[in-house]
Amino acid sequence: MLRDYIKDLGSTANMSDVQEATNQLLQVNLHENQMSIQVTESDSRSESEHLRVTIGATVPTGFEQTAADEVREKLRSSCKISKDRGKIYFDISVESLAQVHCLRSVDNLFVVVQELKDYQFKETKEEVLKDFEELAGKLPWSDPLKVWKINTSFKKKKTKRKKINQNSSKEKIDNGRGDKRDERDAKKAVTNNALDSCILDYYENPAIKEEISTLVGDELASCKDETDSEMLKFRVTCNRAGEKHCFSSNEAARDFGGAVQDYFKWKADMTNFDVEVLLNIHDNEIIVGIALTEESLHRRNITHFGPTTLRSTLAYGMLRLCAPQPTDIIVDPMCGTGAIPIEGATEWSNCFHVAGDNNPLAVNRAANNISSLLTKSQIKEGKPSWGLPIDAIQWDICNLPLRTGSVDIIVTDMPFGKRMGSKKRNWNLYPACLWEMGRVCRPGTGRAALLTQDKKCFTKALSGMGHVWQKVHTVWVNIGGLHAAVYLLKRTLQAFVHPSEQDKEELLGNAKNEDD
Repeated sequence: MLRDYIKDLGSTANMSDVQEATNQLLQVNLHENQMSIQVTESDSRSESEHLRVTIGATVPTGFEQTAADEVREKLRSSCKISKDRGKIYFDISVESLAQVHCLRSVDNLFVVVQELKDYQFKETKEEVLKDFEELAGKLPWSDPLKVWKINTSFKKKKTKRKKINQNSSKEKIDNGRGDKRDERDAKKAVTNNALDSCILDYYENPAIKEEISTLVGDELASCKDETDSEMLKFRVTCNRAGEKHCFSSNEAARDFGGAVQDYFKWKADMTNFDVEVLLNIHDNEIIVGIALTEESLHRRNITHFGPTTLRSTLAYGMLRLCAPQPTDIIVDPMCGTGAIPIEGATEWSNCFHVAGDNNPLAVNRAANNISSLLTKSQIKEGKPSWGLPIDAIQWDICNLPLRTGSVDIIVTDMPFGKRMGSKKRNWNLYPACLWEMGRVCRPGTGRAALLTQDKKCFTKALSGMGHVWQKVHTVWVNIGGLHAAVYLLKRTLQAFVHPSEQDKEELLGNAKNEDD
């Protein structure tokens, strides 16, 4: 076409005109090609940015509504609470993915591949497992895998940036004066990381009547053939709840995982996997997803653990129940490792948080956790920090060194009488605690969120203090397999009157008699 065009021009123009026309035509073609490339790149980028997917999140059991409220507030997205306790679902655009990782109330995240409602299971195990095998090839994997890939690159970028900041901050702090501090800090960091990975969190949340298993098919796990380094490794985790299933979680994960491997040609690896496929089965509902978190997001604040370390996500939920307002004084009188006030200082920095405990070891752990968080904040910002609105102190819960009516909110995890304290001691401790909390809490506006598994003892202690505390709401939670409750209380308008010794003895005596 170009030659014909030049030939036609040659009959009516000289060679210089032909050359000029040729150059113009080549420039036009080049410009059109560049335009088409830009349009293609723009379309693909636009498609990625406007991609909308459903995200699933596991949350502390009982705090589904709190988590849903946070999603609506921070992401401006509608949120659905699952029938399966401890899960919520919400739709987002991919550009909001980083914000999802910043949610304070969720433990683990996954992108939903497909939700199958009212799934009709066949009568025999063989037929059901055959259906699982066929299901893998019918699912819309494309968009969820795009999200997984974006999520993975986002996490890698974040890690690299963190390392760079750590290196630069070390250079600033040391200022060429010594390497010994570097070695000490490095050793301490290694020790803390080892503790993080080795200590079993007391508040792990195994669901009741729910089998959780990982794909461990012998044929897949024993496959040791060397494959292309770019081939993805995967595993399938099945969470099953319900009593009318004729198959186990292991069997469902094994057969579904085998079909996923055949479909994608991925390699199965139970520990060093790139992709974790989730098969969630609740009665006659199936949700297939791809995990977006490698470990729970509640592992964010605590570096020095105690015998009963509260999850940060649960601490956030308890604080949010009390709706903190700017300038509020928030106290945790039995702080343990400081999980509640540290979470509070992070999320509600316009309030002041006090962490206290009668155990000097607990106060020391809390102070170390506060110090670690402050160091982390300095590294993140790359400059010295002004500090956090939080303090730690040792005190007696029954005789707090605080003025009457000076505290706005009390949030604490009371001794269950299992790992800490005893059921017998609680019958004296709980009434005395509630009495002292009522004294320091501001009449009319003060509120408290108190977590306990010793519900009988707490209910009895509260029944004798109707003039000081009014129960607003109870959130039933599952803490490490224990049925516990978070009691939301409101301080009445009645001014606190110091009781006589006779009144105190009568109150404690009634509680003790109830125990007997």
